[in-house]
Amino acid sequence: MNRWLKKTITVGAVLLATAGLAACGKKQSANSNKKVTIEYFNQKKEMSGTLKEIIKDFEKKNPNIHVKELDVPNAGTVLKTRMLSGDVPDVINIYPQNIDFQEWAKAGYFEDMTNAPYIKNIKNHYADSFKINGKIYNAPLSANVYGFFYNATEFKKLGIKPPKTWEEFKQVVKKIKASGKSPFAVAGTEPWTLNGYHQLSLATVTGGAKQANNLLRFSAPNGIKVNNPYIQKDFTRLDLLRENAQKNWRGASYNDAVVSFASGESLIMPNGSWALPVINQQKPKFKVRTFAFPAARANHEMTVGSGDLALSISSKSKHKKAAEKFVAYMTTPAAMQKYYDVDGSPVAVKGVKQKGVDSQLGGLSTLAFTKHDMVWLAQDWTSENDFFNLTASYLMTGNKQQMVNNMNTFFNPMKASN
Repeated sequence: MNRWLKKTITVGAVLLATAGLAACGKKQSANSNKKVTIEYFNQKKEMSGTLKEIIKDFEKKNPNIHVKELDVPNAGTVLKTRMLSGDVPDVINIYPQNIDFQEWAKAGYFEDMTNAPYIKNIKNHYADSFKINGKIYNAPLSANVYGFFYNATEFKKLGIKPPKTWEEFKQVVKKIKASGKSPFAVAGTEPWTLNGYHQLSLATVTGGAKQANNLLRFSAPNGIKVNNPYIQKDFTRLDLLRENAQKNWRGASYNDAVVSFASGESLIMPNGSWALPVINQQKPKFKVRTFAFPAARANHEMTVGSGDLALSISSKSKHKKAAEKFVAYMTTPAAMQKYYDVDGSPVAVKGVKQKGVDSQLGGLSTLAFTKHDMVWLAQDWTSENDFFNLTASYLMTGNKQQMVNNMNTFFNPMKASN
């Protein structure tokens, strides 16, 4: 305070100030043992049970902190409403590639974690991947990865190996269809489940994530054409899916697709690592394994993902120290080993023992944090809902011109900033 710098300050003022500080210190000391409650906004609903166990472990070590875990339907929409109304949860599981996260970080909604000691617990400098203006506002503890779940037991019976090239993939689908099984389990009513398939399709035909966005996001207005050779190849990849899905796939929900796969009706399910706990809940009677999205050449397969269990702290939290303690605990091997043992997604925390290539997610997790793992293309978009909706629309109708029109309508407004 400025009064401490004034040479004319009186001894009495000094004594009063000192007494005031002492009283304040006593008040803080008296309240230091008071139990506080912090709110943890969870978007990993399928992992809610495991997260509650981890929270109990944390609370045992920190008896003065209670963590209230919040699970809500339509979590993304609810979070946006709360953020815009200023009702920001203390700790938030938020996906750091999302445009909302980027804008909220720039607007000062989140605590700066750049120099937080717990960030050093994250390997491969993974937190740096999501820096905003050179600063870290999110601790990405795990990564989601997208590709294909497959019935390894049935594949072996049919003499099929996981494909590495697009030509091999077409042959795999042909053999499955000839066996009387459905090649793909598709959730036609939930387009978000197709987002990764379409993004990987575009990335593998163009040569990578940057090239895909050059075609989509950074091309000229109305620059996406039906006769573009990359778009033509994209159509063939979408057609493989639309022509070889399970019966009644158009009306199928996410859960319907999981059941179709887990029951053995369909042998392949395009989806992300988040689906593994849901698949395992169905107790499939076969080996569940994964493979990445095949490219034109072997060893160029790709997966797509981002921070999954990724935590930010509200800059307006009334209990920042408690929130920081909780996030710090979540970056420990003890917490994330328990999480990984159920979720199976690649973990970015040092010291967590993870399974190898022959594990359920091994075909995807071994690509995590490598050049074969791209971040969701939407990190350069203003939204992505319309993109996966137009993907589903094409699968329903097969109308090429309409899909291209929808793509231009979606990307044109973004191109004003090009």
